[in-house]
Amino acid sequence: MPIYEYTCEDCRRRVSLFFRSFAAVSEVTPVCPHCGSSRLVRRISRVAVVRSEESRLESMLDTDFLSGLDENDPRSLARFMRHISNELGEDLGDEFEEVVERLEAGESPEEIEKHMPELAGSEDSEPVDSDEAPSDTTKETTDDTGEP
Repeated sequence: MPIYEYTCEDCRRRVSLFFRSFAAVSEVTPVCPHCGSSRLVRRISRVAVVRSEESRLESMLDTDFLSGLDENDPRSLARFMRHISNELGEDLGDEFEEVVERLEAGESPEEIEKHMPELAGSEDSEPVDSDEAPSDTTKETTDDTGEP
């Protein structure tokens, strides 16, 4: 059951028309659903290729997949992350989009992590000022006598 795309020469709209069979395409004169004109020019449509998850994952194992990745270039990391997202075929959420957009703008991963600390660990993480020295969180253990 094919769907063909046309441009109406009268109202200039792009329309998609559904036909019950390939034979019906040649038997019927297409008509614009917006203005009723039969002056439609057929367009070449995009083609979608459906791939299995296994096929998508195998393509990510290809060494060419990593060519051009520069771990020191935020924009290169963003391209890589977008490619992975597209290969997975899933929406990875608003936070992912924000990180990638910041990388595309040239912001370093360290700066992003500083402004979005929840990405680096638990939800209750607090922003850390990079100028502050980290606090010592180690504790000495003592035995039953109270001595270290």
